[in-house]
Amino acid sequence: MNKFNKTAMIILLVGVAAIGQGCKKYFELGENPNQVVNPPLNALLSTSTHKAGLNGQRFANLNAYYAQYLASPSASGTADTYQITDNTSQWDNAYYAMADLSDMITKASESGATEHLGVGQLLMAYTLGLVADTWGSAPYSEAFGKEGKLTPKYDSEEELYQASMTLLSESIANLQKTDATTKLDAASDLIHQGNREAWLKTAYGIQARFLNKISKKSTYSAQSVLAAVEKSYGSSSDDASMAVFSGINPWAQLAVSNASNLLGGWLSDNFVNHMNGLKYGIVDPRIAKITDKTVNGTYVGTRNGEGNAGLAANTVHDEVYISLNSPLTNRTSPLYVLNYDELKFIEAEAAFRLGATGLTRAYAAYLAGITENMNRMGVSIAERDAYLANPSVGVGAANLTLGLIFKEKYAVTYLSPEGWNDVRRHDYQYKDFRMPVGAVLSNYIRRVAYPTGERSKNGSNVPAEVPLDTPLWWDKP
Repeated sequence: MNKFNKTAMIILLVGVAAIGQGCKKYFELGENPNQVVNPPLNALLSTSTHKAGLNGQRFANLNAYYAQYLASPSASGTADTYQITDNTSQWDNAYYAMADLSDMITKASESGATEHLGVGQLLMAYTLGLVADTWGSAPYSEAFGKEGKLTPKYDSEEELYQASMTLLSESIANLQKTDATTKLDAASDLIHQGNREAWLKTAYGIQARFLNKISKKSTYSAQSVLAAVEKSYGSSSDDASMAVFSGINPWAQLAVSNASNLLGGWLSDNFVNHMNGLKYGIVDPRIAKITDKTVNGTYVGTRNGEGNAGLAANTVHDEVYISLNSPLTNRTSPLYVLNYDELKFIEAEAAFRLGATGLTRAYAAYLAGITENMNRMGVSIAERDAYLANPSVGVGAANLTLGLIFKEKYAVTYLSPEGWNDVRRHDYQYKDFRMPVGAVLSNYIRRVAYPTGERSKNGSNVPAEVPLDTPLWWDKP
């Protein structure tokens, strides 16, 4: 652990002890004599930025099976085959984080700490989006603050989206101010190290992501997406990431556990074949930076729902897994809230949707997104440029398609919670994308069932379950 991480972990421990009061009502916590009743803003900043990174990973791990980045090595895996799963831990972690953020927002607003207020509003929008994009309707308006209820009502999916958009607008307004009574503390800020301008760019980037997510709705505005993009990141040095762990990166922990036969993090054959040349006739050099070859010197994934089709007991490396050698999943790899690579693909899609007038910009952003991601992954210049020059990739502006943009972005959003959003927005229309073996639904999954923990706490307000292939609000015209 480097010097920064050691310092940050000390502050983090203070932040964890300072869990805010907002969660008391919704989660029915009793009085805790060790709880800090009035935590300082920078303690809340520390725990909130830490949780933002971890929750992004937790939700990515939940939905990676639906986006077919990951697959279970065992046949008929519950997530693989679209069975109802209990994701109480992800739900609770998100709501604990939002309770802290609610306290941070209230405290910052009361004291004129506009920088902390802007960060709190941004991370609230981000976390609320994780919940809404997974389950749909959820508690928000009655869940936090002094008026928080033990059994808060559910706000609709559209209401949650609008709440997030309002939070982002307010965040931008506050982060533009330079007269905060309390400045962001560099050591307590585990994402941008106290840099207000960096947070402002991230707020615009997350706004662009939210605006682009409603591509199926009549209110979608490519111009609005691009306006937000233009005020966001200028390079990968602007990325929002968190790299402070009590131990190691959680993706790396999956790889370590695999070595001990606690199996997880196996790559779906859909994703592997997307990269290894089987689907598109060209090997994407990033595959070598994502995973390690099998004992047979090949890249072979696991079919969702089928499990490991190779040797018995899953003890031989004949299918590929998350790798400790990857820049994304090694022991110290950061967890990204947003990065420049994704932003370039948001730009490419929005510009493409403008029609002929946007094609030149769309193609430039498309190439830039691939280039930046390959650079991030450590692909050699020669391999990168050869890939870009391949006629199936470097098609020219006139031949660019939405399908190509989504195809390349699918590689960029590997292990990102945003990946499943794109898969759904693209209606699973990737080359040779297959239903899982033994799927209990007749169509691709579109949402997750409400967790049992929430039903036990707030059952009177939890909506009746609908089939899990029912699209969310933003996923239908």
